[in-house]
Amino acid sequence: MKKLILFGFIVTLMLSCSKEPQRYYSEAPEIESIKLRVKAYEDQDWNTWKSVFIDTAQVFHNKNTGISYLESMKRHQEMISNFSSYGFSDDKTVLEMVIDKEGNKWVNYWSVWSGKLKANGKELVIPVHLTSQFVDGKVAKEYGYYDTASITAAFIEIEAAEMEKNNTENLLE
Repeated sequence: MKKLILFGFIVTLMLSCSKEPQRYYSEAPEIESIKLRVKAYEDQDWNTWKSVFIDTAQVFHNKNTGISYLESMKRHQEMISNFSSYGFSDDKTVLEMVIDKEGNKWVNYWSVWSGKLKANGKELVIPVHLTSQFVDGKVAKEYGYYDTASITAAFIEIEAAEMEKNNTENLLE
């Protein structure tokens, strides 16, 4: 009986010592890829920005339907053309890579984006979360979540000011 209890104890000890595979990383080539892409976005280096995606990559920013990474790039370019300066806060950025149960690699990126509008100098500050799935070292899918209400409101405000200015000029003529 003592041998059976001792055997059970040894088996339990061995099973409790088995180590789960590592699933969370604070350093990885995929994390460096996201850092590279963020810098390329801030520098408007679109060739480098594109280089981190596979050709068929899909981007889902605040939507359930994806667009190509090239369409996403075009939308970024259109939006930032309205800003005299913009970028992400280094001190408010957190990155991690997770390997899910199926073996997929995902990099999570949390940061704060800010930009100063050309038209009126107003500064916008927006928290951002991106999660990117990597396949063979490149982004295959990306989900992005951020509140665009302040950007929309700022653009409406600029448009209203422009219309008021045009109306005033027409009255003076």
